[in-house]
Amino acid sequence: MKITSVDVFDFGKCLSYDDCSPICIRINTDEGICGFGEVGLAYGNAHYAGIGMARDFSQLIVGMDPLNSEAIREKLFRQTFWGMGGGTVISSGLSAIDIALWDIKGKYYGVPVYQMLGGKTNQKLRAYASQIQFDWDLEDASLSQPEQYAEAARKAVAQGYTAVKVDPIGFSAEGIWQRTVKSPEWRTMGQLPPNVLKMVRARLQAIRDVSDTLDIIIELHAFTDTSAAIQLANYVDDLGIMYYEEPVHPLNPVSMREIKSNIKIPVASGERIYGRLGFRPFFESRALDIIQPDVCNCGGISETKKVCDMADTYDIKVQVHVCGGPISQAAALHVETVIPNFLIHEQHSYGLKEGLISTCKYDYRPDREGNLVVPELPGIGQEITQETMEKTLVCTVK
Repeated sequence: MKITSVDVFDFGKCLSYDDCSPICIRINTDEGICGFGEVGLAYGNAHYAGIGMARDFSQLIVGMDPLNSEAIREKLFRQTFWGMGGGTVISSGLSAIDIALWDIKGKYYGVPVYQMLGGKTNQKLRAYASQIQFDWDLEDASLSQPEQYAEAARKAVAQGYTAVKVDPIGFSAEGIWQRTVKSPEWRTMGQLPPNVLKMVRARLQAIRDVSDTLDIIIELHAFTDTSAAIQLANYVDDLGIMYYEEPVHPLNPVSMREIKSNIKIPVASGERIYGRLGFRPFFESRALDIIQPDVCNCGGISETKKVCDMADTYDIKVQVHVCGGPISQAAALHVETVIPNFLIHEQHSYGLKEGLISTCKYDYRPDREGNLVVPELPGIGQEITQETMEKTLVCTVK
């Protein structure tokens, strides 16, 4: 079997919102089997770089045997010069190809990917409602007041979720998102002023008041620096926080270790850490309690599984990061169902959006008890619809 071509798709061409625009690929073979993958740059400001990376790497794999996924990874990693340099865009391109190759492999052998990774360790995957500061509904909103945060949590609980994740510092008191406009009255670095501390605590307290048993994950998107992150964690740790995500620059294990040493809440990070080489210093310095590799930017299913196995030797738990399209969701489920150190699955608010769901054939969402199960179809169990492919095709690399 040989790879004959690779199609690149830009979902942004068919979605009405631009804050999540997945980039996906389809690898085609001479035996009629195709595999789907996703570039982990659906959000942020690297969209066209992701499309270009998919095109560049696809040119190098045409004619190769798709079942030899490790050999293809080695070629892209070692023979492209920039491959060994790593980074967000390179690793995302590698990821899309690797996921698609696993999809082909599963379809070729007639089994779901998780069976080839070792089988089920986890029959059910507990999920949490992610990013409720944007509300938990079909449309996003900019939440500022504590009661709004409580209402978003109530919506998630009503759907069966037993855990939620919130960024309590991202929106200012006026509802201004920090990545969009920095508000001088809403300082998030250095020693935090009283107005910020009080509002953040009020938002978290409102969520806690919804349920004594609800697990609350704090997400900071690295809006804070080391001193602010330590100050904030110690100000709210009596609220029973499950873990503390990206409290500081995600590639700085020294700062992350300092935070971990000075707070009681477990520390998590990983969506902006790439591959075994990226995670290694965090493991060796014991800087993290939970890792959050993204299958679509960590290096694909192959590399993510290796990272998770490394984490297990350090007794570190895993919550795979999911913030993309339905292919990202499916790929994550296959890794999570296999690994013994799985903690919880991320069900992102993007996953509620009908426009994004309809780009692919299947809709995998938690049941009424807040649990997911891995797809049982051959491969990853997810494919782009024909209608979406016709609308979003960027190019075919032959």
